[in-house]
Amino acid sequence: MLTYSVHGSLSGIVEAPISKSDLHRLILACSLAHGRTLIQRCTISEDIRATARVMQSAGATIQFQDNNILVEGISSHPTAPLQCDCSESGSTLRFLVPVFAALGYRATFIGHGKLPQRPMQPLLSELAAHGISITLPENGDALPLQISGTLQGGTFTFSGSISSQYITGLMFSLPLLEEDSRIVLTSPLESKGYVDMTVRVLQQFGVQINQTESGWEIPGRQKFHSPGQIVAQGDWSNAAFWICAGSICPKSEITVNGIDPSSLQGDKAVCNVLQQMGASLSIHQNSVSVKHSALHHTVIDASQIPDIIPILSVAAAVAEGETHIIHAERLRIKESDRLHAMYDCLNRIGADVTELKDGLIIRGKSILSGGTVHSFQDHRIAMSMAVASLVCKEPVLIQEPLCVAKSYPNFYKIFQSLGGTVNVVNMGEKY
Repeated sequence: MLTYSVHGSLSGIVEAPISKSDLHRLILACSLAHGRTLIQRCTISEDIRATARVMQSAGATIQFQDNNILVEGISSHPTAPLQCDCSESGSTLRFLVPVFAALGYRATFIGHGKLPQRPMQPLLSELAAHGISITLPENGDALPLQISGTLQGGTFTFSGSISSQYITGLMFSLPLLEEDSRIVLTSPLESKGYVDMTVRVLQQFGVQINQTESGWEIPGRQKFHSPGQIVAQGDWSNAAFWICAGSICPKSEITVNGIDPSSLQGDKAVCNVLQQMGASLSIHQNSVSVKHSALHHTVIDASQIPDIIPILSVAAAVAEGETHIIHAERLRIKESDRLHAMYDCLNRIGADVTELKDGLIIRGKSILSGGTVHSFQDHRIAMSMAVASLVCKEPVLIQEPLCVAKSYPNFYKIFQSLGGTVNVVNMGEKY
């Protein structure tokens, strides 16, 4: 098994990668728009390739050009059934199932890793209630998933505790229908920032979404209009790793460029959480600078920021006192069970962590020991443990480290450029 040994101290300037969340949405919008659109300043991860691949199967033309992506929208609709390989990308699957349903495509969706076990309800029930025929495997998995029929408009009702990806998929789909539609939430929406990002992208492509007291009204018979060229946003989710690294690494000073504090991305809350813990941050128009400082305990509500909970858990592991992470149930259905993964990994390197049904209790220490962990084949776990190595006496050995390619292919290269060490140490037995 491939294992990386990571350790060291980081300082310097890093350019934030481009937001995977924004780029998924831009590729989809460009594919639904007439004509060509140039997306500038892109980070090409495995998840982004998955969305591009599936949209190409539907008739879009997508070319990767250095750091740009040129997209020509779907001009003719396929008549044969589509085979859609979503790889391990939940966004690809959950966005494109309702879009292809709205377009009337017959399609089979497959996936790899943990994706077949990640939930697709209640989205599928709502699609079935609005004209879509759905075939699922008998073993209870979500994939392979077959759809046929054409989606009908109407009222789509969800609890706000569902994945925001379901809402995004419908927001891209419902404007394409003949009928007007409504999305109604029966409780407050979690991960609201991701839905706000979706509304922003749709507005950039001329699509109208009207917010109501309980959800959104979405007029039908709309068309996506290409802006010609558009720039993808810097990614707060992955910038969070460097911001946390600068906060905890002794004698560190890190500046992350290319991130907008006015962004609608929910994960910009990493700055607020760290400041509550006593971090020394300077927030500028297009960057964040951070110096090492002594951190103290806090309460972290995960409901709106699930993707940065792994790296914030690392910060909590070296913060004075007892940090509580709450409302984190949905971390169990990500690329891994992230609550258990962080409990397991942090304890293996000397932290003091208790796992709860819906969160973690982390009792901070001044320094951790280091040791061997498994990535759980989850990009955010692997990157979090690399950052954790900065506060360990000994290196952290990460088994199956290359899963970072899902969102941040050059993560280890950047880690080294800031002064960290990354070495291949062995090919051993499975963890």
